[in-house]
Parts: sequence; C-alpha cells; structure tokens
Amino acid sequence: MMTSTCNQGVTSTEVVESFEFVSHPEPSDCTYTSDHTHSSEAVRDRPRLRSRLVSAWNSVKYGGWNLKAKSRLNKNSPVCMLGHTYHLSHEGEKNLFRCVFSSLFWMTYRRGFSSLHGSSLTSDSGWGCTLRSAQMLLAQALKIHTLPAGWTWPGAHHQTRDDLELRHSQPFMLGLGRSQRGGQRRRSEGAVLDEDEKGQESRHQRLVAWFGDTPSAPFSLHKLVEFGRSSGQRAGDWYGPSVSAHLLRKAVAASELSDLAVYVAQDCTVYVGDVLRLCGECQRELSTRFRPVVILVPVRLGGDTLNPVYVPHVKRLLELKSCVGIIGGKPKHSLYFVGFQDDQLLYLDPHFCQPAVDVSQPSFPLESSHCKTVRKLPFHRMDPSCTLGFYARNRRDFDTLCSDVTTALTSSTDTYPIFTLAEGSGQAQREQLELTFDPGVHISPKSKGRQKIVCWV
Repeated sequence: MMTSTCNQGVTSTEVVESFEFVSHPEPSDCTYTSDHTHSSEAVRDRPRLRSRLVSAWNSVKYGGWNLKAKSRLNKNSPVCMLGHTYHLSHEGEKNLFRCVFSSLFWMTYRRGFSSLHGSSLTSDSGWGCTLRSAQMLLAQALKIHTLPAGWTWPGAHHQTRDDLELRHSQPFMLGLGRSQRGGQRRRSEGAVLDEDEKGQESRHQRLVAWFGDTPSAPFSLHKLVEFGRSSGQRAGDWYGPSVSAHLLRKAVAASELSDLAVYVAQDCTVYVGDVLRLCGECQRELSTRFRPVVILVPVRLGGDTLNPVYVPHVKRLLELKSCVGIIGGKPKHSLYFVGFQDDQLLYLDPHFCQPAVDVSQPSFPLESSHCKTVRKLPFHRMDPSCTLGFYARNRRDFDTLCSDVTTALTSSTDTYPIFTLAEGSGQAQREQLELTFDPGVHISPKSKGRQKIVCWV
C-alpha cells in the first residue's frame, strides 16, 4: 500500500485505518420472486408489501456499505463519561476507558424479529431510534443495579489497541495484517473466566435478554410499543424523549423487577416527597427501607436549537456518579449521550441495523450488544429536547444525588437551572397553583427571584 505523507505528518495509511468499512449482509427478507401467484398475494396484502419495501430500504440505509470516520479523541484533554474522568495520555487510563466504554450496552435497529403488535413491521429501522436510546439508558441503570460496582465485560478487556483513535498519536498495530488483528479479536471472545466472572456473565446475559426483540422480554421494543398504544403511539411512529421516559416507567412497573422503581419528573421538577413515597419510605424517617430508583427528567434546553447557556449544566450533570446518561440526539435523530470531551458530546448511535438475536438460546452472542467505536457530536448540534437519567440505590445515594444536582444546577446565577428539586408532592403543588394561578401573569426567563422556572417540554 502506498503511504504518502500528509502535511500534518499523518500517512495515508493512518487515514484509512481511521475509517470503518462495514459490509452489508445479504438481506434475506427482501428477496423478490417472479412467481405470479406470490406477486399477486403481495399486491393484495399492501401493508405487508409496504413493510417489506421499507425494511429493504432501511436495511440498505442503516445496514449497508458505510464509510464512517472514527471520532478522534484528544489525548491531552480529559474525557468525562458517566461520572468518571479519564486522562487518555496515561496508558492505564486509556485502556480503562476503552474497557468501560466497550462494556456499555448498545441497542440498535434490528431486523427479522416477530412482527410488532398491531402491525406487520419486523424492523424498527428509520423510526425506533429514541426507543433504542431509552433502552440503552435503562440498561446502564440495570447494570449498576444488578452487577458489581466497576463491572466490565470480559470481552472488552481484550480489545485491540487500535479500536480507540487518539489525536496526535500513532495508531498501534498498523503493520499487522488483517488476519493477525482478527485472530486477536477471536481470542478475546474465548477468554477464560473464573467462577465469579462466570456468575457475572450469567447476569450480563440475562440483562441483555431483558431487551431482546421478542414480545416476552420485559424491556423489548415489542413491550415499549405495546405500552405506547395507550398513549396513541403505534409501531412506525416517531417517539420523543419524554414519551420514551414514560414508556420505561410503565415497562419497569409491569416487569418482575419489584426491587426497582422509575420516577418521571413533572414540569421539570423532581418532587422529593413523591420519590420517597414511590420508593416506599416515609419522608420524615431515614430508614434503610428504600427501593432503588431510576429518575428520568424530560427537559427542553431552548427553543428550536440548544441554548448555549445550558452547556455547562449538561457537562456538570454528566460528571455526577449518579448520572446514567441522556436520551437525546440531533433533530429527528436520537442518540444516547454518555459523556463529553471539551465541547463534544460522546454518544452511542442506534442507527445501525443488525439482525435480531435469539435471546432464548442458552448462550446467545453478546458482541452485537456492545460497541467499540466512540462517536462525538458538538454541543451546538444537540437537539434541545432530551431526557436526563439518574440512579439511586438507597436513601443515602438519593440524598447525595439531590445535593449534587442542586450544586450542579445552581452554580451559575445568570440562568435558570435545567430542572429543580422541590419538597412535597407534585399533586399538592398543582392544586395550589390552580388556586393561585393568574393567567395574566407572564413569567420571563430573565425574571429574578421566582420560585417557578420557565421550562419547555
């Protein structure tokens, strides 16, 4: 291969190595036939035909030949991801970051699963991205809830070093042939596990199965779509971050996870009394009886575009150990935000169509549920509509969360916080507002000393 040197001192070989080339598998569900009988049946069954055509198009769009540049991380700048900071200039921290990132759960478009309730759709390509982002956030919370602190996927420990692209650094193993690198990847999948790791892998597998693309999985796309029907949503519709938050709440409440609660904030306000009541604890007593809780806060950080004054607040929230990510994205393009470096958000992208995995098998493959490639998005391209996620295991964690969030959101006196925490119950507050609300009063975002904030949902 020719390796001419660029002006920046980077060879053309390095540029090629910084791209992913993903070959598109032959889609088995869009094979056409010249048989007249089959064609006539397909024409008569228009919804099914439309579903197949949409599936075929989306398979090409989201699962076809893709040439994507890998995002380059600056080794001289710290990376923050879900409450932890990594200095990539240190080899140990760079490897740890790679391990932790590769252990995040990656939920993407899938094809070839059983048709969704009330439709003939067998893929969510083109419309299910927000639901997939919501699944990723819930999976992160469940990872903390069910697996040991600091758990990482054993398969991630053996990733090749060139999976992480660093700016101003030479790619490792550049001289190795494709077969050598592939051999190392294959060896990583067969890592020897001790007894503790086997138990953790069993829980890992069970967690992934909870999100399997089957109607029986408690947090599957099928379940979320089913719960969405009560709100007028159907399979094939676009789901927003706020709606997705409520679907997660319904799915967890209907599941067998009786030791986990999900609270969705109202009007950009987390009511402490409501959270404590949901977690089964009296507000006046600091007892040990506290059901772990996922707190979801739908917010809108501006009008048509992100208001830049909120960027420091978003960064501070992602720095909290209680944060489990953000269901967000670009306009009409959902992403799961997990951290940031400088003025770029780090995310996992659901917009890649993979075959559905049969999670009923005893040892189904896990590789398609984890991602090795870090992606970045400038803050100014972030859609203002998003849902923030937090997790508290016990009362002490919840009190710390409240304190940390209050500090993070009130450190600036120039702007209103993204959301607030309030004592008492949301129902009581609404009843009080109904008695005192004056429709002639306008609350301006520039007003000072107001209890109620202006918030777009």
